Amino acid sequence: MIEILTPTELPAARVTGALVGHILQTLKGRATVGTNLLDIDRWTKEMILEAGATSCYVDYEPTSFGRGPFGHYICTAVNDAVLHGLPKNYALKDGDLLTLDLAVLKGGVAADAAISFVVGESQPAQSLALIEATRTALAAGIEVARAGNRIGDISHAIGSVLTGAGYPVNTEFGGHGIGSTMHQDPHIPNTGRAGRGYTLRPGLLLALEPWVMLDTAKLVTDADGWTLRSSTGCRTAHTEHTIAITDGEPEILTLAN
Repeated sequence: MIEILTPTELPAARVTGALVGHILQTLKGRATVGTNLLDIDRWTKEMILEAGATSCYVDYEPTSFGRGPFGHYICTAVNDAVLHGLPKNYALKDGDLLTLDLAVLKGGVAADAAISFVVGESQPAQSLALIEATRTALAAGIEVARAGNRIGDISHAIGSVLTGAGYPVNTEFGGHGIGSTMHQDPHIPNTGRAGRGYTLRPGLLLALEPWVMLDTAKLVTDADGWTLRSSTGCRTAHTEHTIAITDGEPEILTLAN
């Protein structure tokens, strides 16, 4: 299903997006050495409920992956974990690379975003380069996300940055449409051919999410059935925004106000 929002629905998307951005930045400020992932999940739950919103994750139980329901309010992935990180009893250490991925529903519209950052005083150059590559790739994808262009244009822009930085690209999981539900068509691989795929239209919401692993494109799944890690144990990073296609420049909805 591909949803196209009307101009009257877009303000609700802005509210949800701003909430997601605010929660993620608040959590980033709280995540220090010694912080437990379960505390991050608890803080997320408190902020979602206080805002009168609904988690897209806690009851999430897809048929294609995972061992559901997810049962938590945020994805917390550390170091070699990159996607669907199930919060667990783990205290963050100096130099850990933490990814927080959050999707929330409010006012009938969902928004989805992710941030990666290094915890503590140690800031390993290799980890910072991974994070920067995903940020740069996301900016490149957003730049071409304009009405009349195609999904392949976004995939090509993202993939060009990631491969240009020397990283392998996995296409099993990528960006997606979003609207009244978290995951919708179209699928947006993190590499692809320009000029191919669905034509972008004003009112379309997309969650673009470049993610990368240092030296492999292969994922392995934890025993929890959810957490996806690099097959080699290498570090990973993931950056995501929900955007709205407009008649002009794309609008990033998940920036913190």
